[in-house]
Amino acid sequence: MSTTAHPGARTTGFRALAVGAWASVAVSLYFIFFVAREADASMGGQLQRIFYLHVPSAWIAYIAFATVFIASVAYLRTGARKWDLVAHSAAELGVVFSSLVLITGPIWARPVWGTWWQWDARLTSALVMWLTYAGYLLLRGLADDGSQIARSAAIVGIAGFINVPFVHFSVQWFRTLHPSGPAVGDAAGGSTLGGTELLAFFSALIAFTLLFAWLLAVRVRLGVLADEVGRLELEGDLADGPRPARPVPATT
Repeated sequence: MSTTAHPGARTTGFRALAVGAWASVAVSLYFIFFVAREADASMGGQLQRIFYLHVPSAWIAYIAFATVFIASVAYLRTGARKWDLVAHSAAELGVVFSSLVLITGPIWARPVWGTWWQWDARLTSALVMWLTYAGYLLLRGLADDGSQIARSAAIVGIAGFINVPFVHFSVQWFRTLHPSGPAVGDAAGGSTLGGTELLAFFSALIAFTLLFAWLLAVRVRLGVLADEVGRLELEGDLADGPRPARPVPATT
């Protein structure tokens, strides 16, 4: 009885996560555009609302690459396919969200800083982080997920995470144009955000976190289905046996 109830419970949890994720996205959008105050002109005015997309995207990129790190370590220890699939899925999402970081940042920086890009510690290390995990995905695409590719990718996923704390703390360690901004443990520190802005910020942070969890579950499910399709195709080819050679028509 428990074996039949378990898939249904997982489906219910998956649907609940989807509803919670998208509902929180809708709530955060309301706070961002209708509750949070407009920033001063020196901070970009209405354009500063991109901050509520930029910072949560960076937060999710950190979570995604930490997931890659943990799942890669687990894969090297156990060799279980599930950990390799989680690492691969999280890396894809991490590259998507870090791409959002690299896109939204310059959009705000151009009118405020007067330039699209500065080669300072935060921006340069964030670009290196993106390139590292884009290379990880390129490595995964060189061949099917065989054990050798999976092990090599796991090593890259573990080594690449070394740069993630550097990206986060670079604004404290080096002189940089990039503002430090709010942090989960110190919401008002390093920022001029008021109560309504912090409400919009943390609602976006929660929404992005739930959205990442749902997207990761979706991507892992797709990976499991792809493995099953590959297994069935292989079994079908083995059952059919070698195809007979086509007869060559006689020439006259």
